[in-house]
Amino acid sequence: MAPVKTDALASMEVNISECGGVRYLHLGTEWVQGSMRIRAPFDIDLEYVQRMMAWLLFVPPDSVAGRHAMQLGLGAGAITKFCYKKLRMTCTAIEINPRVADVCQAWMRLPPEDERLRVVIADAGREIRDPQWQGTVDALAVDLYDDEAAAPVLDSADFYADCRRLLTDDGCMTVNLFGRTASFDRSVERIAQAFGAQAVWLFKPTREGNAVVLAQRTPQRFKRAVLETQADTIEARWDLPARKWLKVFKAVEK
Repeated sequence: MAPVKTDALASMEVNISECGGVRYLHLGTEWVQGSMRIRAPFDIDLEYVQRMMAWLLFVPPDSVAGRHAMQLGLGAGAITKFCYKKLRMTCTAIEINPRVADVCQAWMRLPPEDERLRVVIADAGREIRDPQWQGTVDALAVDLYDDEAAAPVLDSADFYADCRRLLTDDGCMTVNLFGRTASFDRSVERIAQAFGAQAVWLFKPTREGNAVVLAQRTPQRFKRAVLETQADTIEARWDLPARKWLKVFKAVEK
């Protein structure tokens, strides 16, 4: 299925469902666009969303608080909430559908905006070209899907080049793709075209088929021992399964 136009996304219906202590967000269909454990609203519930935090492997843990995280496509707000509450980062979310932002605040425990949290209602592809954002983002999470979660809405080499321009020197982009579709290799090629192949790291797909791709503004090839130490710290500080990441995470080129 071809991605819907971004204008259509701006007016899509937003729904909530609950099952087994988990609250789900939908864009007018049964497809899950995000989730929240009701008893732990600031944890990250979905495995692929946890993997979107793999940029933590490449920065000193003590430097995380105060950095800038940007999320393109708010979904259920899991990344923004985690970065804001658990990592103590400054957070910007860009979401085209104002209903998504309203539902996240009403039902998904998204905190109100303040000096560290801003939700911008805009087309992400246009907004990220604004000079105010360029060179300011340390952790960029890209999760832009249509109502049936069938294909990324923005997926061109030019779009990924715009994403790269957002990043600080040691900044990283993580992107949610579907690793079991024909478009996956094409998307990775476009990311590599924008960032350089040596900057790109891949996760194996989750059971649901989500494959997270990480791209660095400045390529780094840490030794395995360094990544293992980083993973231990991430697990101890923030309760993310970082040691497990290393079993399913690899550099595209060495």
